Amino acid sequence: MPELQLLRPDHLPALLAFEQENRAYFAATVPDRGDDFFARFDERLRALLAEQKAGICYFHVLVDAPGEVLGRVNLVDVEDGGADLGYRIAERAAGRGLATWGVREVCELAATGYGLTTLRAAARVDNAASRAVLARTGFTVTGETRLSGRPGLTYVRRLQP
Repeated sequence: MPELQLLRPDHLPALLAFEQENRAYFAATVPDRGDDFFARFDERLRALLAEQKAGICYFHVLVDAPGEVLGRVNLVDVEDGGADLGYRIAERAAGRGLATWGVREVCELAATGYGLTTLRAAARVDNAASRAVLARTGFTVTGETRLSGRPGLTYVRRLQP
């Protein structure tokens, strides 16, 4: 398995390559981030690191031995013991259990390292892989929502230290 690392400035080249290489793949199940996201990637990374330093978010990358980013598992909008979970795995690494492993690792870290008690997530109904990851990692469906204009489900997981 790759290593789960908290996002750092030196991840920038590998993270940008990950996002660029997987842009079309991700856009099939989540909204595309747009050209501006890539044009201003350095600026965006600095803003994310500032949010992380303030404890508002925790951004993680799944990095293989050569330093290539294979995935992201993020906790955003940290407040009152809870956060929203988001994740994405490179197309070439999909289907190998990496998302499940990464989500489990971040859930453990959220409870023991960040002191969180609840994580929330959402997935489109047509994103069976993401819904399966959430089910395998202890999330339960709490309701329905719309994601990018399409039907989705909301989830929650209670954490124990």
